Amino acid sequence: MTFNLTGMLSGWLEWTSILAAGFGAGMINVIVGSGTLISFPVLLLFGYPPVVANVSNTLGLVPGGLAGTVGYRRELRANRHLARLLLPASTAGGIAGASLLFLLPPEAFELIVPALIAAGIAMVLLGPLVQRSAARRAADRPAPTRPPLWKTIVTLAGVFLLGVYGGYFGAAQGILIVGLLSLLTVETIQSLNGVKNLLVMAVNLVAAITFLVISPASVDWIVVALIAIGSALGGLVGARVGRRLPAPVLRGAIAVIGTVAIIYLLAS
Repeated sequence: MTFNLTGMLSGWLEWTSILAAGFGAGMINVIVGSGTLISFPVLLLFGYPPVVANVSNTLGLVPGGLAGTVGYRRELRANRHLARLLLPASTAGGIAGASLLFLLPPEAFELIVPALIAAGIAMVLLGPLVQRSAARRAADRPAPTRPPLWKTIVTLAGVFLLGVYGGYFGAAQGILIVGLLSLLTVETIQSLNGVKNLLVMAVNLVAAITFLVISPASVDWIVVALIAIGSALGGLVGARVGRRLPAPVLRGAIAVIGTVAIIYLLAS
């Protein structure tokens, strides 16, 4: 009886921890990004193989992304032209990245992830300066009807590459998307957060479908269910909190959480 009770308590502790990790990941993903760095290590801590943990985590985070996208629907409606432009590039990248997970060794991205996150933080913080400089230059010329072709191409290429990264691993993908768009568009950070939530959700969704097609045996459905419930609740809370944050506070939160993510990755 003691052995069974101990096993039951251990099982409940594991399930509760995974559920809580899903909640934290869903909330952080919607507000900032990098929620994967909460849920993925928890799965590794409980002994799940890296590929199973990655695949199951990606599947479980889809409802959280959907909840965050719905929560930011007002910002998305205001920027539907940008979302429509970037969504195909992001989803194509997600499919490519998910396929690479089964072709490349798990260590393939380990060395560059901290550098990518640092670049994302820098872009987020420099975004307002770049936007103000562009606004000053544009004040002396007629307003263009559309952005320059080169900027559109760079934006699409960047979002595609971030989709590849997101489909493969995805840690702090949201930070990188907000950083890139901060430099290449004139939208506010809250508007970009809404677009980011849609793109990250789309990458997770197509990556999850790709995983199911290529390697359905890599899915642990109990883990998926727990993270899905937690991330959906976390996404709803994250949308309510994130939309109320002033732009400087949101940028500061991105910088702080991104820095913590870099320290974690370098120390692990």
